[in-house]
Amino acid sequence: QVVAVYGTLSDLLSVASNKLGIKATSVYNGKGGLIDDIALIRDDDVLFVCEGEPFIDPQTDGRAQEELTGSHTDWLTLNVGGRYFTTTRSTLVNKEPDSMLAHMFKDKDAWGNKQDPRGAFLIDRSPEYFEPILNYLRHGQLIVNDGINLLGVLEEARFFGIDSLIEHLEVAINSQPAEDHSPISRKEFVRFLLATPTKSELRCQGLNFSGADLSRLDLRYINFKMANLSRCNLAHANLCCANLERADLSGSVLDCANLQGVKMLCSNAEGASLKGCNFEDPSGLKANLEGANLKGVDMEGSQMTGINLRVATLKNAKLKNCNLRGATLAGTDLENCDLSGCDLQEANLRGSNVKGAIFEEMLTPLHMSQSVR
Repeated sequence: QVVAVYGTLSDLLSVASNKLGIKATSVYNGKGGLIDDIALIRDDDVLFVCEGEPFIDPQTDGRAQEELTGSHTDWLTLNVGGRYFTTTRSTLVNKEPDSMLAHMFKDKDAWGNKQDPRGAFLIDRSPEYFEPILNYLRHGQLIVNDGINLLGVLEEARFFGIDSLIEHLEVAINSQPAEDHSPISRKEFVRFLLATPTKSELRCQGLNFSGADLSRLDLRYINFKMANLSRCNLAHANLCCANLERADLSGSVLDCANLQGVKMLCSNAEGASLKGCNFEDPSGLKANLEGANLKGVDMEGSQMTGINLRVATLKNAKLKNCNLRGATLAGTDLENCDLSGCDLQEANLRGSNVKGAIFEEMLTPLHMSQSVR
């Protein structure tokens, strides 16, 4: 039957009773989660109502239905880390039949004598992290109280093998803002990376990594837009195609980092060290540092073929022995820069400021238009 869902849960049960000719007392979603609040119902949900019997998956055969009805309806109590939880076998078994909890409790004598004096089944895990998992098995929704660390709940979900909950938690963790403004440590960030599916876009916009050691990490495609990365150690890190637009990289060390296709528009890297970096992407994707503040940076020996440094500020920067072939340096402030030994063939220096710049020992002759200051 198709019915309109409105009002309270009691209203829905009343409508279902009239439509189906039964005395409906319980509502389940399609995965067997008990609905105890109408707000938990989604627009595309297929609901099942009953007169009090436990949920039975309509796709199971008759023998399986008999097994579910006969052995999974009894109530039991769990002693999880000293805290008691009362639930039913059907709650622990039906939603995730392949989970550890389902295997633990699908048979009545599965735990033998692993019970406390009150008859509660003993589980040596954290009760505060177990509670959201039990509630998820009850109604199919991820609800976590304030102050509960989602990473702790994720570890418990992995331990108990609640696969569908793991996906919900990973999405929630990745979209969770930082709770305060204190810098994120390397350890915290590595855990964050490990909890992220490899195909998911990782957004770190505006986060504070100030002073963190992120060296040698794989940070490809991560969105660091407007993040605080000042004084960070990013040496040998892989930042290929990362978004560092308007990020603060002042005083950071990025020596030998992979910066192929990186976006650093209007970023602040004043005083940073980028020696031996690779900005050159063989596929033709150009690194974009347009408008960046690169005052006093040390980029000696970096590969920057085709790089976009338009209107960037490179005053007092060290660019010795850099490969700037085909680079866009139009309107760039190169005052007092050390460009000795650079390859500037086909570079666009129109309108750039080269006052006091050093060009001795260039690999190719420098041909500048009259617009160069």
